[in-house]
Amino acid sequence: MWLAALLALGAPDPACGPGETLAFVCGAEHPEDVVAIPDTRWIIASGFAPGAGLKLVDGAAKVATPAYDGRADQVDPDHRTYPDCPGPVDPALFNARGLSLRKVAAGRYTLHVVNHGGRELIEVFDVHLAAGRPELRWRGCRLMPAGQVGNAVATFADGTVLVTVLTSPGTTITDFVRGERTGAVWRWAPGATGFTELPGTRLPGNNGLESDPDQRHFYVVAFGWHAVSVYDRRHPVAPVRTIVMPGFMPDNIHWSAGRLIAAGMRLDEPACGGLRRIVSGAADKMLCHRGYAVGAVDPVAGKVTILAAGEPEPGFNGVSAAAIVGDTLWLGSYQANRLAWRSLPAR
Repeated sequence: MWLAALLALGAPDPACGPGETLAFVCGAEHPEDVVAIPDTRWIIASGFAPGAGLKLVDGAAKVATPAYDGRADQVDPDHRTYPDCPGPVDPALFNARGLSLRKVAAGRYTLHVVNHGGRELIEVFDVHLAAGRPELRWRGCRLMPAGQVGNAVATFADGTVLVTVLTSPGTTITDFVRGERTGAVWRWAPGATGFTELPGTRLPGNNGLESDPDQRHFYVVAFGWHAVSVYDRRHPVAPVRTIVMPGFMPDNIHWSAGRLIAAGMRLDEPACGGLRRIVSGAADKMLCHRGYAVGAVDPVAGKVTILAAGEPEPGFNGVSAAAIVGDTLWLGSYQANRLAWRSLPAR
C-alpha cells in the first residue's frame, strides 16, 4: 500500500515500472554515487560506464537528464588553478564514479568527480543554482598518479582534496575480500604539484570517503571489513576508531540532510548463499541480487542506526549510495541502469 501512495507523489517513467518495494527513475546508467544539493529537490548522480557521465535528477518530477554534454557554455577552464589539466572532459568518454559536493557561496557549489573515461583524474565543476535549477560548468581537473585508480573523493574548505584507491597496483579485489590491505587515501593540498599517499590509510578496499564539517576528521570505508574508519586529519597515522556496519557492506558515505549516511548491500544474503565467496581463487562479482541497508553513522559514539533496509529487488542490485531529499530516500547502484527511491521510514 505504501508503494502505491509513494508513486502518487511523482511520475516515474513507466518503462522502469515499480519494483516490489522501490520505485525507479530510468535514464541513469550505473549511478554508482549520488549527492543531494542541500535545501533543493535536486540530486546529482554519477554514471559508472563509458559516456554515462553525470545526471541531474529532479526529485519532485522523478526525472533524470544529462547534466553535462560538453557544449561551449558548460566549459570554462581555470588554467591558473588547474595548470596541469590536459583539457575538458569528453562527454562521450566520461565515466563518473565518486562525487563530492561543497558549498562555496549562496547558490554555488564545487563538484569533484572521479573520472575513468579516457583518463584517470578528478574533474572539477562549478554548480550554480540559476533560477532554482542547477547548471554545471567544467573548470579543470587534477591528475591521479600513474597506476592509481580513484574510487571516491572528498574535500575540505581549505581546498584540500582526498581520493581513495580501492586496489593499488599489484593487489586485487580478492585480496581485500580476504581482509588484506589493498588501497589507501591520497591527498592533494593547496600548493602541491600532485597527489601523495597518506601514510596510515592503507585498508582492505578503500572505498567511500567523506570529510567532516569540523574540518578535522575524515571517514573511509574499508570494504573488506564492511566498516567505516574514522581518521583525525592532523594525525592520520592510524584510524581513531573503526565502526563495523550492522549486517551490510558500506560502499559510499556522505553527509545528507544533516546525517552521515552509508549505504550498501546486505552482508549475509540467504538468496545468494550467504556471505561473499572466493571461488577458484577469485571473489564472486555479487551479481546475485542482495538486499540493502542505509545506516546513519555516529562517528563520535561509534554507533550506527539503520534508517532503511530492504529485500532483494529483481530490477535493482548493487546498492552503493544513498541521499535524502525531504522524506524521500534515493539509492544509487553500481550495477543497475536506474535510480531507486522510496519513502524514508519515520524515526
